[in-house]
Amino acid sequence: MTSSAGAQAPAVTKGAGTPRSLSGRCGSANWVCVAQCIDVTCVDRCLAQGCEKALDALAGCAARSGCGPDDSDCVEKACGKQCDRTFEPAPPSPEKETPDPCADGSVGSGAVPKGMVGTWSLEAASVRPEEKAKVVGQEAPQDVKPRPDFERTLVVTPNGCFLLRTKLEDATLGKGSELEVRSWGAFVVDEKEDTVELRTKSGQAVGTVCGKPRVVGLSKGKFQRPLYKYELEGDVLGVTAQTTAKQTFQFRRQAEEKAK
Repeated sequence: MTSSAGAQAPAVTKGAGTPRSLSGRCGSANWVCVAQCIDVTCVDRCLAQGCEKALDALAGCAARSGCGPDDSDCVEKACGKQCDRTFEPAPPSPEKETPDPCADGSVGSGAVPKGMVGTWSLEAASVRPEEKAKVVGQEAPQDVKPRPDFERTLVVTPNGCFLLRTKLEDATLGKGSELEVRSWGAFVVDEKEDTVELRTKSGQAVGTVCGKPRVVGLSKGKFQRPLYKYELEGDVLGVTAQTTAKQTFQFRRQAEEKAK
């Protein structure tokens, strides 16, 4: 439940990061863009802006390395320099991880409907009109399920704070690299209008890059404030972006033990 796919990907081209991140590296501008995505096609568009070719080159290095399919240490040694050229920042990150940003009471918007509190996983997303032709094997596709290497989770707290988490694994980023891209802020619900707005405050991309721990701060990014119409039926939450594309997303509540 971040900004609609139609509204997000352009964020990279609106000055969300340094020029370096738009010219052959995967940097904070790309992760700010990803942090505002719900569906994987939006993520693909974010990475395509200055990052996709670099990831392809890194994958090519891994393929030529002669390393085994699960030998990440070998790939790190063979392609370490290529990996450092792919991701920004290359040096150790100066920022510390914020594991629970919603613990700060100032982030929330106030009370939200009890039925919306919890941890939600993305089940499906409608296909944007201009992308329907790219979905293979469906003449008139209505929705697509997240691919195996993409996991999108929305956490809503009782005090109106949200945390969006997108996991990107080595299938997307290459061997030895995986990130959880997070954004958080105020979850503003208007029950009379059946709308919810995500007022993003900050974010981080946390994980392992080139075999090394990284925390990429996104607080300087230009986050949008998307608005959605919502429908809540038990453990299913549906939202429709209030944009021209009217893209819809369906979330299902996670069991408490899984959410932890």
